[in-house]
Amino acid sequence: MRVFITGGTGFVGSHLVETLRARGDEVVCLVRDPAKCARVFPDRPPLSVVGTLADDAALREGLRGADIVFHLAGIIAARSRAEYFTVNADATRHLAALAAREAPATRFVYVSSLAAAGPVTRGRVRTEAEPHAPVSDYGRSKLAGEDAVRESGVPWTIVRPPTVYGPRDTELARVFSLARWGVLPVFGAPHQELSVIHARDLAAALVAAAGPRTRDRVYFATHPSILTARELVEAIYRAVARARGRDASKRPAVVPLPAWFTRAALAVTGAAARLAGRSTVLSSDKGNEFLAEAWTCSPEALGRDTGWTAGIDHQSGLDETARWYREHGIL
Repeated sequence: MRVFITGGTGFVGSHLVETLRARGDEVVCLVRDPAKCARVFPDRPPLSVVGTLADDAALREGLRGADIVFHLAGIIAARSRAEYFTVNADATRHLAALAAREAPATRFVYVSSLAAAGPVTRGRVRTEAEPHAPVSDYGRSKLAGEDAVRESGVPWTIVRPPTVYGPRDTELARVFSLARWGVLPVFGAPHQELSVIHARDLAAALVAAAGPRTRDRVYFATHPSILTARELVEAIYRAVARARGRDASKRPAVVPLPAWFTRAALAVTGAAARLAGRSTVLSSDKGNEFLAEAWTCSPEALGRDTGWTAGIDHQSGLDETARWYREHGIL
């Protein structure tokens, strides 16, 4: 198969490229920076089309002959609500509409986010049938991207992952770095419940989601085991200790940050970023996400329709991630 990927040099995208190439697909990536592509894939860079999501000529070249389009390009941090919607919604609408015109038989797989669906209360897992309730501009922009795909006329599948971790991730790297000191802060309550998934498992889920029984469906892709925030950071601490050759039997000090402090700190960091003209995930808009009772979802529907299951248990995956950070000078 010929596959066109946006965001293929990013964290999840790079794992997807490797998964597709391992099964023999011809992979074409939309690439803004050829030098980054060479760094991410030093041994054998994929075929690439140089351009952006605003470059129709590049998009048409990538879409030409494509059997599947995986749209991963987007932003998780922005300087404003408008910037979130420009990239995550408007650019998605443009690409999906172009795919409907230029490659109407292609399958369009849009990688959304659990944030588009919204959090739940503790003890529950969100399913695809529930009403959407995003609590941040990021989540609302991803939901708008989903709506754009549904309205485009192209055959589509939408996948909503929760927190993703694994080699090459830059977001959770901060938590891994803090774990070296044995003190780990968590926003809000340490019993917040979380779904998480390893990037390779997510890549396999995306490939499965492009199958014959998934057209015009929305799916969550996650490991079925739920972790609390405390359990997650303790597992990260063990992974970091083992990667550094230290005693992994000790327990770290988990420090809950009260809601009032969390919101105040996010307001300050967000304001500082705006003054500097920078984007950050640590903004006041993210307060409702960080302080939600649970970000959990069910992988049952995707497993039922495709046979996919997550195969990497949390501790093994976190251990691998810590080793990668260690090997690349992050720990």
